[in-house]
Amino acid sequence: MADSSKKMQIVFASAECAPFVKTGGLGDVAGSLPAALVRAGAEVIVMVPKYATIKDEYKAQMEHFSDFYVSLGWRNEYCGLEKLERAGVTYMFIDNERYFARDYPYGFFDDGERFAFFSKAITESLQHLPAGFECDILHCNDWQTALAPVFLREFYQGLPLYDRVKTVFSIHNVAFQGQFSDTVMEDILGVAHIPAAASQLRCDACSINYMLGALRYADAITTVSPTYANEIQTPEFGEGLDGVLRERSYALQGILNGIDVAGFDPATDKRIAANYTVEDRSGKAVCKAKLQEELGLEVRDDRPLMVMVTRLTRQKGLDLVMYALDRILAGGVQVAVLGTGDRDYEDGLRYFQDKYPGTMAARIEFDPALSQRMYAAADMFLMPSKFEPCGLSQIIAMRYGTLPIVRETGGLKDTVIPYNEFTGEGTGFSFSNFNGDEMGDAVFRAARLFWDNRDAWNRLVTQAMSQDFSWTRSADKYLDLYFFMHPEIERPASVVDEPEAVAEPVAAEEPKTEEKPVEAEPAKAEPEAKAEVKPAAKPAAKKTATRKTTAKKVTATKAAATKTTAAKTTPTRKRTTAAAKKAAEAEAAPEVKADVAEAKPAASAPAKTAAKKTTATKSTTTTKAAAAKATPKSAAKPAVKVEEAGAEPKAEATAEAKPAAKTTARKRATTTAKKTTTKAAAPKAEAKAEVKAKPAPKAAKVKAAPKATAKPEPAKETPVSPAAPAEKKAPSKKTSVRKATATRKRR
Repeated sequence: MADSSKKMQIVFASAECAPFVKTGGLGDVAGSLPAALVRAGAEVIVMVPKYATIKDEYKAQMEHFSDFYVSLGWRNEYCGLEKLERAGVTYMFIDNERYFARDYPYGFFDDGERFAFFSKAITESLQHLPAGFECDILHCNDWQTALAPVFLREFYQGLPLYDRVKTVFSIHNVAFQGQFSDTVMEDILGVAHIPAAASQLRCDACSINYMLGALRYADAITTVSPTYANEIQTPEFGEGLDGVLRERSYALQGILNGIDVAGFDPATDKRIAANYTVEDRSGKAVCKAKLQEELGLEVRDDRPLMVMVTRLTRQKGLDLVMYALDRILAGGVQVAVLGTGDRDYEDGLRYFQDKYPGTMAARIEFDPALSQRMYAAADMFLMPSKFEPCGLSQIIAMRYGTLPIVRETGGLKDTVIPYNEFTGEGTGFSFSNFNGDEMGDAVFRAARLFWDNRDAWNRLVTQAMSQDFSWTRSADKYLDLYFFMHPEIERPASVVDEPEAVAEPVAAEEPKTEEKPVEAEPAKAEPEAKAEVKPAAKPAAKKTATRKTTAKKVTATKAAATKTTAAKTTPTRKRTTAAAKKAAEAEAAPEVKADVAEAKPAASAPAKTAAKKTTATKSTTTTKAAAAKATPKSAAKPAVKVEEAGAEPKAEATAEAKPAAKTTARKRATTTAKKTTTKAAAPKAEAKAEVKAKPAPKAAKVKAAPKATAKPEPAKETPVSPAAPAEKKAPSKKTSVRKATATRKRR
């Protein structure tokens, strides 16, 4: 049973976290996602190394919380926990000056040892958390924390405190995996003597892979966009880990990153020249003119300004930019680029700046304030990445009304809707292949729309600025995953009704009104359920002999139930609705059919109902029983189904007397029912023939009612052909009795 008093308690481990330390997108995620989880009702502790580069103003706010020693191979290393609370999130900084008192987070010869210590310290710290905090989810990010799930399983499994801990591992960029010599397995990790761990960490004859260990040991794996989750399962994007990712695809899902919508808000941003909103964008024109002037470009509002804020690397598509830039600049598009990276690309951008003065501006530097002014001022944002796990720049650009031009890969494909000139939908422009000409074509598609159809352009800008890329949306999806892994914890009321929550599917909804008794989902139906619903729909509707699709079956059942409801008094209407609902539940979830039948025994109603009204009512209210004899595709199963449903004897008698729609001989109904009910039982129910024969007079009396149009017909001889029941239109009494007798003799 769910515990309503306990909150979901999460330890979020990351090698960087804004605003304390940030080198890329991981820092943004660790700085924003935990706060969104706290707003959604969870308790979160973020664990980060205490780097020397953290500003003194933050260090001054830290208080020493705990210290202990961590075993790492043959070493015992000091570990201190420094606590800081900010925006409802508790931050625990792992303190060890030998490993972390350096001037940059990464890039040292002993990174393998440094982050192995960090992972071990994370797992050890779970015993030293504030009172009342028992970790439910350990969420690790990228290779720097990838060994934590391995250590948890190999060294801590079985300890009471760790039994409830589930591990989630997030891939932010599969290209960075943490590969080191296998000598660290014994010297540092201390797992060489554990065959399972040693074999699952090894990536070749002399190397181990930290990320590989997490992919094999974590309970769930996430990455930063749905498309990237699919791409990394292929050799092209998997960087050698595609095989294990395919093996564990059942545990892998992509959840899009968000952005801090309060920090990136053109209406309140103090870093830009003029503020503006989606309704009044006059301030954006001011921003554009100011930036053109600042960068030495021609101050013109009739020329589209396209910017890039990026690392100058091949991964970011700079090969395509160098190929197409001459054509773009010559075509009248202004371009401004900000970033640092490979020397060849830096020199190339300087060359184009000299060749196209007033049209091209290159700023080979790292300047966050300038990047913000460029997001706000530009008309277009170019991001032609070779691969992109998620990407935040295109999201920030849309937030500021700058239309992105992207390659359809990873998160770029998931976040940017390409412009459709026929419907007007879209939030940017895109191209498919890693090709310079395709990129140039996409740029000029955008430029032509800017020049030729400014109304359509403005609508596109409005659509881009109206997108929801808040962390609230992403946090809800992470909470779906967390609560799926801990079903005993009750989800907070503010989040529990999210439409995409991971939960057990409901077989059928309770009908809100009598006019809509069936709310089952057709796609969930099992083959057996389909076969049982067919007879209910066929005599009730009296329109077609066979329903080809499940959707049609459900519609027919709805129509029959509604028709019967309109014709009856209030008590009868309630019984009919219950029967129709029961038929829908049988179609959507056959496994709970017996329970539903026992809870709502509609099978006892047919005698009362049919005596008053039509054959359609009888068929609808005895769906379970009628299906036993009238199923054309599954004649061997009905007897079992009738027993499962727990129908009463008189309902079974009704099932034995199958209505034949084409028969008009009503006078012989009573006599025939008496003779055939005993002899014409289904093969599996022969032993019960005497029991089923007793209610026959009552069933015959029902058949003889003025509204009846059918006479009883003996059971089918064999289930050989699905079409056989349709061919037997009106067999005579003698033929039916002879066939039933012959069947009994053969038995």
